[in-house]
Amino acid sequence: MSGHHTTQTALRDDDGARRERTGAWRMALPVAILAAGIIAWALIVRINAIPPYVLPGPALVAQTLIQDWPILWSSLLTTLLTTLEGFAAAAIGGIALALLFSQSRWLEVALLPYAIVLQVTPVIAIAPLLLIYLPQQTVVVVCAWIVAFFPVLSNTTLGLNSADRNLVGLFKLYGASRWQMLRYLKLPAALPYTLGGLRIAGGLSLIGAVVAEIAAGSAGTGSGLAYRIAESGYRLNIPRMFAALLLLSFAGVVIYTVLALVSHRLLRRWHESALRKES
Repeated sequence: MSGHHTTQTALRDDDGARRERTGAWRMALPVAILAAGIIAWALIVRINAIPPYVLPGPALVAQTLIQDWPILWSSLLTTLLTTLEGFAAAAIGGIALALLFSQSRWLEVALLPYAIVLQVTPVIAIAPLLLIYLPQQTVVVVCAWIVAFFPVLSNTTLGLNSADRNLVGLFKLYGASRWQMLRYLKLPAALPYTLGGLRIAGGLSLIGAVVAEIAAGSAGTGSGLAYRIAESGYRLNIPRMFAALLLLSFAGVVIYTVLALVSHRLLRRWHESALRKES
């Protein structure tokens, strides 16, 4: 019995060590590729003597990021606030409408085509029209919502319709009400799909906010990073443009990472997609 316990302990230790090695490789490999890309970038600029207004080196971009940090940070906060507002509206509206669709097939048939129209219409074409009727900041939030809304709606609707038919029949057999079936069967089945849609919507809301800021032409102290990028292009301040793009990319990565972490925390104990990551 003691030998069996010792073997189990050794297996757990080996499994833990294997997970640590795998986690270290997963972190080290992207960092190594990033470092190689930065080194290659710096060498290309130096060897070809490329002027900064064409392609600045990574050191100059980092220096510009530090020097212009107060301006870029303020613009980043403006863009992130717009992104958060658009994402929250898309999440609440998409999930609520999907719940209505799950309760009424006729409502889904009547409204889903208009949601598709919003999805396939380029937001850059909608923004100038909205500027005629809405305040400028409201237009930016609405554009972020339009871009992020459909993935939440479609994924949640798919999840609600993917509940096991045998379990649906069992619930009906035991006389479960619509609310009970929704709460105890359909919502748990739809949760992985909804979280997947939210991960997609997080990045899309940032894209929608940036596109809307450019289309709206917002300027001044409350302008977002998109305006700073456009302004840098007009003034040939390419190092600041690269610094602003770097901040935007970093913000998108952080948004996706946070949403992926929330998804993993909610699914890790019971759903296959999360269990496979821990195995």
